[in-house]
Amino acid sequence: MTTHGPAVWIGFTALVIALLVLDLGVLNRRGHVLSVREASAWSAGLVALALVFGGFLWWREGPQHGLEYFTGYLIELSLSVDNLFVFILIFQYFGVPALAQPKVLKWGILGAIVMRAIMIGLGALLLARFHWIIYLFGAILIVTGIRMLRADDTEIEPERNPLVRLARRFLPITPGYDNDHFSVRTITGQRLFTPLILVVLVVEWSDLVFAIDSIPAIFAVTKDPFIVYSSNVFAILGLRALFFVLAGALDKFQYLKVGVALILVFIGLKMALSGWFVLPTPVALGVIVLTLAISVGASLLRRRRDAPAGG
Repeated sequence: MTTHGPAVWIGFTALVIALLVLDLGVLNRRGHVLSVREASAWSAGLVALALVFGGFLWWREGPQHGLEYFTGYLIELSLSVDNLFVFILIFQYFGVPALAQPKVLKWGILGAIVMRAIMIGLGALLLARFHWIIYLFGAILIVTGIRMLRADDTEIEPERNPLVRLARRFLPITPGYDNDHFSVRTITGQRLFTPLILVVLVVEWSDLVFAIDSIPAIFAVTKDPFIVYSSNVFAILGLRALFFVLAGALDKFQYLKVGVALILVFIGLKMALSGWFVLPTPVALGVIVLTLAISVGASLLRRRRDAPAGG
């Protein structure tokens, strides 16, 4: 395992903070729904920066670490797109107004970064002390991938979420929204919370669930915590803008979720068999790229085939 010193971690953390400040504190200081043009430009910029960072690792630390980073980034990016499906369903369930969605996504991204950092630290510690954990991680990914293949995501039930039930029990919730405010004050001075607080709780819960799935996936590619964290963060940073780029088109990629599920099963098998067979990183990267390409291509063909019937 490569040891990256404090200077590397501090430098990368400073870069992440600068990007967050630029995104949330400068470009989008006033909450508004990003246009497709704005979101596409920011997404393209973040992807380009992620690729440049991977190229820097390749140049500085060699092809192996560069390939590990790119493979991990692609895995996390594909899982982040799957995360968008869940966000859309949550917004639809709660009827979140468009004006409030950017604020929820902002808190979702910040929460995801913190949770990934905690999960990565925990995962690295466990793998360092208990090697057999890698087989447990593999089993988790295989089960998750199979469940994703069999699951019906057309409906979600946030009201069964324990955090939502706890919040409804102890917090006074208003029946409707007040722009993008989490709380309002009545004329008598009482503080009431809007349903937006429930939406954030469900989004953060989904971030935790996705962290539990995604962290084992990238540990199948590399055991280096820095590469794990940097590839995760770059995938998450673009999630907010990517939402506004793909929100209206995600339902057209019908087989993308199948592709992500197959990738999880593939990575899970790679981990489960790592004690007997080590799959080279370039091969793993090729399988992931091919799976995503086939799922997207099949979705576009299906859309083109169904277009005449749909008018």
